[in-house]
Amino acid sequence: MSDESRILAGILFLSLVTVETGGLYLVKLWKDAAGATPFQIGFARAGHAHAGVLLVLGLLVQLYVDQTDLSGAFGWLARSGVPVAAILMPGGFFVASAGKGLTRPNRFIALVYAGGLVLAVSLTTLGVGLLVA
Repeated sequence: MSDESRILAGILFLSLVTVETGGLYLVKLWKDAAGATPFQIGFARAGHAHAGVLLVLGLLVQLYVDQTDLSGAFGWLARSGVPVAAILMPGGFFVASAGKGLTRPNRFIALVYAGGLVLAVSLTTLGVGLLVA
């Protein structure tokens, strides 16, 4: 495993601990919605789920990037794009639903779309890199 993959994997494993503790917030919502709307509860669940799944995918990606000849910007994009999406997409769900009594996402929903774009470009880069290696 390359040093880049090892270091990023260590960071991602530590980040998963924050997702785990974020689950406590979901338990709080389950016990007592505390004024949260069904929309906000749904977006909290979506944000939490995306964070966990994308961080695990980011760990998996590290193993595959090392099997390519990607370097420079393409290597960085393939290695870091999924972890960046793991920040943007969940952050978008959380921030787009922040505020008292919201029933629709605010303008920060754009972060979800931005994360989806970064994710798609990153995975495409990695897939092509694997096919041509």
